[in-house]
Amino acid sequence: MAEVEARTVLWYMTFIGFIVNYMLRINLNITIVDMIAIKPENVSLQPLNISTPLNVTSIPLNVTSLPLNVTSNATTTTTTLSLIETAYAERYSWERQFLDWANIEYERYGFHWDEGKQSNLLGSFFWVHWLLQLPGGVLARKYGTKLVFGLSNGIGVFCCFLIPIFAYWSYTALICLRVFQGFVTGMAWPSMHVMTAKWIPPNERSKFVSAYLGSSVGVALFYPIFGYIIAWSSWEWVYYICGVFGMLWFVAWQFLVFDSPAQHPRIAQSERRYIEKSLGASVQNSTPGPTPWKQIACSRPVWMNVVAQWGGIWGLFTLMTHGPTYFRLIHHWNIRATGFLSGLPHLMRMLFAYVFSVFADYLLRTDRLSRTNVRKLATAICCGVKGFVVLALAYFGYNATAAIVLVATATMFHGAVSSGPLASMVDLSPNYAGIVLGVSGMIGGMPGFISPYIVGILTKGNQTIEAWKNVFMLTAAMLIGSGVLYVFFSESTLQPWNSGSHSLPDAGLKELQLLEEKLPLQSDGKEKEEELELEQKPEEQREKETEVDTAEVKRQN
Repeated sequence: MAEVEARTVLWYMTFIGFIVNYMLRINLNITIVDMIAIKPENVSLQPLNISTPLNVTSIPLNVTSLPLNVTSNATTTTTTLSLIETAYAERYSWERQFLDWANIEYERYGFHWDEGKQSNLLGSFFWVHWLLQLPGGVLARKYGTKLVFGLSNGIGVFCCFLIPIFAYWSYTALICLRVFQGFVTGMAWPSMHVMTAKWIPPNERSKFVSAYLGSSVGVALFYPIFGYIIAWSSWEWVYYICGVFGMLWFVAWQFLVFDSPAQHPRIAQSERRYIEKSLGASVQNSTPGPTPWKQIACSRPVWMNVVAQWGGIWGLFTLMTHGPTYFRLIHHWNIRATGFLSGLPHLMRMLFAYVFSVFADYLLRTDRLSRTNVRKLATAICCGVKGFVVLALAYFGYNATAAIVLVATATMFHGAVSSGPLASMVDLSPNYAGIVLGVSGMIGGMPGFISPYIVGILTKGNQTIEAWKNVFMLTAAMLIGSGVLYVFFSESTLQPWNSGSHSLPDAGLKELQLLEEKLPLQSDGKEKEEELELEQKPEEQREKETEVDTAEVKRQN
């Protein structure tokens, strides 16, 4: 049986890690649909003299299983409130039992949060999320991605177990917990670029970075799953399932992932040699030197990536965060349909990202396009093309079928980001990729809380198609504008401040890829003898030989 490459294992663990990361972001987006108290005017009782179910027309609380013997005159507010209270009472919650035991006051029959409070709660995750973006890259460069990414997700997962009790206890307490959860998970994205730079050859980066869009699969999978969980039980169980799933990933991450090929105890020596030679001298394996802060801050390519991320994240988070509310209030989907329709576009985003990344790497391997032009093409799609689709949504969104098709298409096109600005940041500087992504995330991540605030202003007490048209037009302007700027002013070449060294030429990479394919065909005895000889050599001698091999390949090309 062929041995699984360490890079393949890393791809899957990274993929699931970002599923967990986005699971933490979006679980409140759909549970809030069930957390809000039902208003009596939103409950209608069918005037029949037979057992009929309670019909909740706006908030999909799972009370449809309660048979009620009501007659045509049983429509008073008192009766309605009584039925709502009965529905909540029959839903078991240990949190409510605990608060009753502790004699602590809480909102027993759902939370009375207006649109402003709901928008603040949805955006609170991102209020200080950006603060640890830059430190995340710095810490990962010093202590390793395994520790930083693992703890960032792990602490965020632990917070899931606390959200239900905090929600019942106090709105302010819940806001504070979500702010902390967003704060600590801010380290995750920039820290992963440090590992990508140490593990992934340049012509494989587009494909590997597509693993980051496990975030989309997290949204696609968990939106409908959460919808069914809420329909079958209650919103509290969403957070417990998130916590258990996240903890299982955390344990696997600690056992299967290592910060560099040199630290991996089970990697094949042929794969390790291929990675180290393909990266050449562009990545420092020794203690990192001083960070060129001034050069990074004054770098036009860095700022173009920041601009692209600003527009892309504004578009992504507007559709992701407010998608469930939009489909529920404008198109009147129930909780199951809302979960499915909100998750489907993100599954399409991941599939498009993977397919396009393979195509982008093909363009690089075959010299069809330069690295800069490949990144520009990808960004033109993930920002510009997506912007025009969102613009169409602003004008055709009153049609439910058109709305879901356009939302799905717009989100799908954003998948090209893995081959665009995300990969470009590693191209610019493998040594400081985590810091560059930290800068980008710190600024480009701000739409995560700015967008919900603006949407709250535009739709407060005005849940109409006209209000949402304004939301989508603003989003389209952000996307198209950022895409145009990137195409005209960006580049994706290795920057001089990456220690003044140069990566291995693409021609050399092709030769190494052919060499990697041939190595497994060698006799087992000869390969084991070479690996044993390599392992017995001192680390310094192995590094010197790697540098000599790299220089030789450069001379040949």
